[in-house]
Amino acid sequence: MFRNQYDSDVTVWSPQGRLHQVEYAMEAVKLGSATVGLKSKEWAILLAIKRATSELSAHQDKLIPIDAHIGISIAGLTADARMLSRYMRTECLNHRYSHDAPLPVGRLIGAVGNKLQVCTQRYDKRPLGVGLLVAGYDDKGPHIYQTCPSANYFDCVAMAIGARSQSARTYLERHLSEIPNCELNDLVAHGLRALRDTLPNDLDLNSKNVSIGVVGKNRDFTVSDEEETKMFLTLVEGEERRGGNFGGDGGDDGGAPPGDDKPEDRPEPTPAVAMETE
Repeated sequence: MFRNQYDSDVTVWSPQGRLHQVEYAMEAVKLGSATVGLKSKEWAILLAIKRATSELSAHQDKLIPIDAHIGISIAGLTADARMLSRYMRTECLNHRYSHDAPLPVGRLIGAVGNKLQVCTQRYDKRPLGVGLLVAGYDDKGPHIYQTCPSANYFDCVAMAIGARSQSARTYLERHLSEIPNCELNDLVAHGLRALRDTLPNDLDLNSKNVSIGVVGKNRDFTVSDEEETKMFLTLVEGEERRGGNFGGDGGDDGGAPPGDDKPEDRPEPTPAVAMETE
């Protein structure tokens, strides 16, 4: 009953103690295509589902290189992700110019968190409706960070965000003890299995709809080309799918999947967010 009165400004709290605009931004992340990040003792990798708006269009890139040692994958509003990626690139360039050294990954994530926090406190800004998985390698080793529209960020061993990502997180939790000791091929295989569990049963991974980014001690962040992606996909080819639990994470970029009822207590997106995610 309070939604129409308290969801037009990010600085106004509802009587339940909620910021509806922040919740709408977090819902936009759940509508984005799924992405997975994992790290071992030597490698950090990102995997993402690429979607095409129609049969006539190319698949949209979901992995964005930031610096030689950092890359990101996105889930949510692409426009917001591009703005954040430009900011992150500028921070990395400024640090290299000033210190002649790569920017530590943790320091960059702290700066991004501060930037996201401003958008949850000022009435002239809206929360950014995008979630990031950040893979990087610095003096402290490989890193996987998750950022949220609420300005929270987390250092993770493995994480999945986006549509139907709960199935991927369930797989990662079951194999969490194996992931830190994996070689690159085994790490990618775990990521592909987790990512595959987010797809409907009538779809499967192929070199067109999946992106893989890798960074390590002696390897700059690189997004695999089609030939290398095909090679990685052979690691899980012919395996039985373990997924099927699609509850709780909404649909793809265009909306909820067929037959997936929206919970009654989920906040409806504002008109501006609804237009941008179509």
